[in-house]
Amino acid sequence: MSQKIYCTASFKPKPGKEEAVFKALQALEPNAHREDACLLYTVTRQIQNPFAEGESYPIVFHEIWANREAFEAHCQRQEIQAFFAENVESPDGDIEDANVCVYTDEPWNFDAPKV
Repeated sequence: MSQKIYCTASFKPKPGKEEAVFKALQALEPNAHREDACLLYTVTRQIQNPFAEGESYPIVFHEIWANREAFEAHCQRQEIQAFFAENVESPDGDIEDANVCVYTDEPWNFDAPKV
């Protein structure tokens, strides 16, 4: 049974704040990589490509955590809480909107063997 948690966090910067938001999110990477259960934590920005013309917020964090508890502990770290308070929740923040979702790779009704 996989316990991995996959998180996709997408961000819509306020006009003219794209680079500032990207850099602010990049600044979160080093400490997240220090967390033992962090398997992937990378901020990306959308680029134009004729084979992928979908609509999305322009900045996306891709995260993989060893388990749900590790992901939830990460979300409660002071640095992460401060980032959201200052950039997303504050009217003076650089982010207009954010969408954070978590996923599992387990199929529905997976009968995981008990070991």
